[in-house]
Amino acid sequence: MDKLIEELKVAIVDHLNLEDVNPAEIENDQPLFGEGLELDSIDALELIVLIESNYGIKITDPEEGKKVFESINSLAQYISDKKK
Repeated sequence: MDKLIEELKVAIVDHLNLEDVNPAEIENDQPLFGEGLELDSIDALELIVLIESNYGIKITDPEEGKKVFESINSLAQYISDKKK
Protein backbone atom coordinates (compact mmCIF):
# COMPACT_ATOMS: atom_id res chain seq x y z
CA MET A 1 0.00 0.00 0.00
CA ASP A 2 2.89 2.39 0.75
CA LYS A 3 4.20 1.96 -2.78
CA LEU A 4 0.76 2.77 -4.22
CA ILE A 5 0.46 5.86 -2.01
CA GLU A 6 3.82 7.21 -3.15
CA GLU A 7 2.96 6.37 -6.77
CA LEU A 8 -0.33 8.27 -6.47
CA LYS A 9 1.33 11.34 -4.99
CA VAL A 10 3.80 11.56 -7.88
CA ALA A 11 1.12 10.85 -10.49
CA ILE A 12 -1.20 13.54 -9.10
CA VAL A 13 1.52 16.18 -8.99
CA ASP A 14 2.67 15.29 -12.52
CA HIS A 15 -0.77 14.84 -14.09
CA LEU A 16 -2.24 18.02 -12.59
CA ASN A 17 0.95 20.05 -13.16
CA LEU A 18 1.14 21.08 -9.51
CA GLU A 19 4.45 22.88 -9.93
CA ASP A 20 4.59 24.25 -6.37
CA VAL A 21 3.86 20.89 -4.72
CA ASN A 22 6.47 18.31 -3.74
CA PRO A 23 4.88 14.82 -3.66
CA ALA A 24 6.78 14.02 -0.45
CA GLU A 25 5.09 16.96 1.29
CA ILE A 26 1.55 15.67 0.65
CA GLU A 27 0.17 14.15 3.84
CA ASN A 28 -1.62 10.83 3.35
CA ASP A 29 -4.77 12.08 5.12
CA GLN A 30 -4.59 15.64 3.75
CA PRO A 31 -7.82 16.61 1.97
CA LEU A 32 -7.35 16.77 -1.79
CA PHE A 33 -10.04 19.43 -2.17
CA GLY A 34 -10.82 22.53 -0.11
CA GLU A 35 -8.31 23.29 2.63
CA GLY A 36 -5.88 20.55 1.61
CA LEU A 37 -4.30 20.58 -1.84
CA GLU A 38 -7.01 23.02 -2.93
CA LEU A 39 -7.92 21.03 -6.03
CA ASP A 40 -11.03 22.08 -7.96
CA SER A 41 -13.71 20.45 -10.12
CA ILE A 42 -11.48 20.46 -13.22
CA ASP A 43 -8.83 18.66 -11.19
CA ALA A 44 -11.47 16.11 -10.16
CA LEU A 45 -12.15 15.30 -13.80
CA GLU A 46 -8.42 14.97 -14.43
CA LEU A 47 -8.11 12.61 -11.44
CA ILE A 48 -10.92 10.44 -12.83
CA VAL A 49 -9.05 10.19 -16.14
CA LEU A 50 -5.79 9.44 -14.29
CA ILE A 51 -7.34 6.60 -12.28
CA GLU A 52 -9.01 5.13 -15.34
CA SER A 53 -5.91 5.28 -17.55
CA ASN A 54 -3.36 4.19 -14.92
CA TYR A 55 -5.40 1.59 -13.04
CA GLY A 56 -8.30 0.67 -15.34
CA ILE A 57 -10.84 1.72 -12.72
CA LYS A 58 -13.89 3.81 -13.63
CA ILE A 59 -15.55 6.06 -11.08
CA THR A 60 -19.03 6.91 -12.34
CA ASP A 61 -21.01 7.60 -9.16
CA PRO A 62 -20.49 11.21 -7.94
CA GLU A 63 -21.21 10.24 -4.31
CA GLU A 64 -18.66 7.45 -4.48
CA GLY A 65 -16.18 9.87 -6.07
CA LYS A 66 -16.50 12.28 -3.14
CA LYS A 67 -15.46 9.54 -0.72
CA VAL A 68 -12.72 8.19 -2.98
CA PHE A 69 -11.09 11.59 -3.49
CA GLU A 70 -11.11 12.68 0.16
CA SER A 71 -7.39 11.97 0.57
CA ILE A 72 -4.47 9.98 -0.80
CA ASN A 73 -5.27 7.23 1.73
CA SER A 74 -8.90 6.93 0.61
CA LEU A 75 -7.87 6.90 -3.04
CA ALA A 76 -5.21 4.23 -2.47
CA GLN A 77 -7.64 2.11 -0.46
CA TYR A 78 -10.26 2.35 -3.22
CA ILE A 79 -7.76 1.30 -5.90
CA SER A 80 -6.47 -1.52 -3.73
CA ASP A 81 -10.01 -2.79 -3.05
CA LYS A 82 -11.00 -2.63 -6.73
CA LYS A 83 -7.89 -4.49 -7.89
CA LYS A 84 -8.61 -7.47 -5.63
